[in-house]
Amino acid sequence: MRRMPDTVMKLRIEQEADALYLRLDESTIVESEEVRPGFILDFDEMDRVVGIEIPNLSKMMAQDIIRTFQIETLLT
Repeated sequence: MRRMPDTVMKLRIEQEADALYLRLDESTIVESEEVRPGFILDFDEMDRVVGIEIPNLSKMMAQDIIRTFQIETLLT
């Protein structure tokens, strides 16, 4: 049986903030950078991406896509 990792990836869509946030792990965020308009990456102390934010989500994606999404996990 596989052991669950100590950290879990989390996807959050905040309707009030109109934002999507994908947290890849629980590392401390030391820097954030907008890499393209509307796409912000959060980095840890080792310069690894630990979070991805898309503010103004309703302007970036169609509403029907925001309401319905599929999560796919591939385990090896």
